[in-house]
Amino acid sequence: MAAVDIRFARAGIPAGKSVLQHHRPGYCAVPEQCEAEGAQGKVLLVNASQVFEKGDPKNFIPEAGIQRIADTLIGWTEAEKVSRIVDHAELKKNDYNISPSRYIHTSDAETYRPIAEIVEELAVIEAEARETDKALRGILKQLGVSA
Repeated sequence: MAAVDIRFARAGIPAGKSVLQHHRPGYCAVPEQCEAEGAQGKVLLVNASQVFEKGDPKNFIPEAGIQRIADTLIGWTEAEKVSRIVDHAELKKNDYNISPSRYIHTSDAETYRPIAEIVEELAVIEAEARETDKALRGILKQLGVSA
């Protein structure tokens, strides 16, 4: 990918062969002339990795996905797991990394169970294991096999 002076970039989108085959972003920069209201000093990043579909032999972005991406770019809007508006100060802080995956998180947040609940479940499982072992020893004893 060629270097882009972010002062003249207004949007980035994973595009083309790389995102469809390898989930690595490529970029389509929208020049400053396409400035949206309130966009001064900001860049719109779009991560299209959630809208492509598996194809044979190549993956593709269906019409609905293309429309979603286009609406996001034209409307200069943020959409959860798809786009984010990033200001130049944040880009500078991140060494001008404009990879959408750095700014747009596409995975679901993990939920964690309370430790007390896990300990209680382990106690039940251990009790069941002791009962199973006791029953198995009884069967082995009846068969004349020592455990």
